[in-house]
Amino acid sequence: MATNTSTLNSTETVLKAENLNIYYGKFLALQNIWLDIPKNKVTAFIGPSGCGKSTLLRCYNRLNDLIESFRAEGKIYYYDKNLYAPDIDPVEVRRRIGMVFQRPNPFPKSIYDNITYGAKINGFKGNMDELVERSLRQAALWDEVKDKLRQSGLSLSGGQQQRLCIARAIAVQPEIILMDEPCSALDPISTLRVEELIHELKEQYTIVIVTHNMQQAARVSDMTAFFNVKSTDGGGRSGYLVEYNATESIFNNPQQEDTRDYVSGRFG
Repeated sequence: MATNTSTLNSTETVLKAENLNIYYGKFLALQNIWLDIPKNKVTAFIGPSGCGKSTLLRCYNRLNDLIESFRAEGKIYYYDKNLYAPDIDPVEVRRRIGMVFQRPNPFPKSIYDNITYGAKINGFKGNMDELVERSLRQAALWDEVKDKLRQSGLSLSGGQQQRLCIARAIAVQPEIILMDEPCSALDPISTLRVEELIHELKEQYTIVIVTHNMQQAARVSDMTAFFNVKSTDGGGRSGYLVEYNATESIFNNPQQEDTRDYVSGRFG
């Protein structure tokens, strides 16, 4: 696996995977992952289906814990804390590390209540109206919904719903936002709005995005990790990290032949 650390050394590392192996039962889904995520950058995970991109993403906020057969070996650090240590509360992890899913999933509540839901659960004591406005402004949605905050979040368009979900994630004041193919269900105009939003959000948040869209990865990310699959001794196939570098280098000067073939469209 090729990794260029010059870009990483210029900024603080906020997430670090060390010798990480992910299992579902006996199936090795991801093997031997070493990966540093820099603070206030956008890191894209690319690679063919089944290479473990989303699996790794969900490890960062422990959503895989909800899968009974899931098992992690190795370590994932959030700064100096091992996220899988026995004394770590997964609920607190998910507050600090938010998730935006592939398909917009607003709660069947008002726009206002979508934003305040997580804040209330986490004991927010401040001004809810200010929180709602701030979160919606950060998600570039305020001007479109400020006069209909009591309407259902489900009444919005697909692109607006996805920005509402981003606003909902922001409202609990995380440090990191994980995005699992956030534009795959959106039209081109809505996709552009979300991509513009990602550029703005990295000023305040660290963002990790899984995408199958090579052009999107090139447009929105600072760092890119390319994953692929290979055969295991047991005859199965598991994901592994091929190359990790500044996005410009991955797309214009990849060090590994598999990376070069993938970004040029020869497979995937």
